[in-house]
Amino acid sequence: MLTVELASAADAATILGLRHAAEDWLAARRIDQWTPREVPLSTVTAQIDAGEFYIARRHPGGPIVGALRLIWADPAIWPEQGESAGYVHGLVIDRSESGTGLGASLLEWASQRTRQEGRALLRLDCAETNIDLRSYYLRQGFRYVGRRDFGDGSSWFSVALFEMSTGL
Repeated sequence: MLTVELASAADAATILGLRHAAEDWLAARRIDQWTPREVPLSTVTAQIDAGEFYIARRHPGGPIVGALRLIWADPAIWPEQGESAGYVHGLVIDRSESGTGLGASLLEWASQRTRQEGRALLRLDCAETNIDLRSYYLRQGFRYVGRRDFGDGSSWFSVALFEMSTGL
């Protein structure tokens, strides 16, 4: 059984710890996705205070095994927002949960929650070069809808954009 609930300020350090573990795992495999330690605790706390972070537990009161942000606008990455959508960011699971389907369960929860909000699409992005994660999102029912490039001339990076219908 999986429970997903709004995160509280007391969960910030645990969420950041999960992210740090994921950053280290990615860096050890030379997978370009998140820059290690780029997100400070103050950012996670502010996102929790804004009601954006959710945590997952395998049973009520148990340890946090995953987390994600679900927001209702993302103009930095999705400037053309013709359709109402939910946007997933920072999805992270405890490394011990790898291969258990927890990530897929969290994406399904986000889709259901987005549908409950009356929104037709669930959107997310990842590093354009992260082929494994791109394939994973396709297997979860998302479709690739394009890319967005960022940079200032000295450094550039691109993100792959994905969306799926919530069935609304």
